[in-house]
Amino acid sequence: MSESPDKRRKMESALDQLKKYTVVVADTGDFNAIEEYKPQDATTNPSLILAAAKMPAYQQLMDQAIKYGIAQGGTEDEQVTNTVDKLFVIFGLEILKKIPGRVSTEVDARLSFDKDAMVTRARRLISLYEEAGVSKDRVLIKLSSTWEGIQAGRELEEKHGIHCNMTLLFSFAQAVACAEARVTLISPFVGRILDWYKENTDRKSYEPHEDPGVLSVTKIYNYYKKFDYSTVVMGASFRNIGEVKALAGCDLLTISPGLLGELSQDHSSVSCTLTPQGAKTCDLEKLHLDEKAFRWLHNEDQMAVEKLSDGIRKFAADAVKLETMIKEKMFSVKNGQ
Repeated sequence: MSESPDKRRKMESALDQLKKYTVVVADTGDFNAIEEYKPQDATTNPSLILAAAKMPAYQQLMDQAIKYGIAQGGTEDEQVTNTVDKLFVIFGLEILKKIPGRVSTEVDARLSFDKDAMVTRARRLISLYEEAGVSKDRVLIKLSSTWEGIQAGRELEEKHGIHCNMTLLFSFAQAVACAEARVTLISPFVGRILDWYKENTDRKSYEPHEDPGVLSVTKIYNYYKKFDYSTVVMGASFRNIGEVKALAGCDLLTISPGLLGELSQDHSSVSCTLTPQGAKTCDLEKLHLDEKAFRWLHNEDQMAVEKLSDGIRKFAADAVKLETMIKEKMFSVKNGQ
């Protein structure tokens, strides 16, 4: 006698059920934490690389990057920049050994308002991957979803065939501009939106289906599918597994190892909430945004304005911490310590 589908689902973890509807991505620089959950892709950011670079297990990679940076010559600042780029790529290469899909590597957040500098840095990162024998098709370049970042994404996709992952995305305006730029993928943030509402309103708790971050990603997903945009949606920055499960059916979801662990232990039923068919029936109007319209619409969203600038500042601060760490280690290497 075969088991009923309901009984079989009860035995399946929420993670296994989620994988039927959504591509699961691991959000970490700690690639030793990846294998257990068998994600398709992985994402990194400056904060995650900083955290991993502090771990004793990864000191060898840091040393490798520093040797490369010193060997490139130039001023101390140039050596540090080359070391950082190499370190990000080394982590990416190690991650790619453990996943079948793509890794996301982020451009320095301090370049968020300089389109040309973002394009140059992105091409540099891709060249480092290609030197190591990895095709650019296995890499997504992460860019801040400022107007300049979105236009950098457009140029990288159109002129250089470099696939982009637009991050720090909090507003509908950002999502619309990314779709119009025809970038490969966006990472709308869920948990950081929830954080803002809890900090700035009287309401301190939300059920998953009314979570403002979940509602934001749902609207963006429905808009993209209703109007047949090729850009895919990867929900990011989760605070709990309720948010993750509420977005089952989203193209991709990038999830921290901690929450992947919780999902693997959770055996409650997960149903698909987002579908292209459902999106077609949504009451949404198509928008076209030039720079002025984008800046106005984004500026109307207080949460998004504050969280975008806060996110850039935090990633920039962690980039500085990483550079400081590298400078200290570089000094030791040069002085034979």
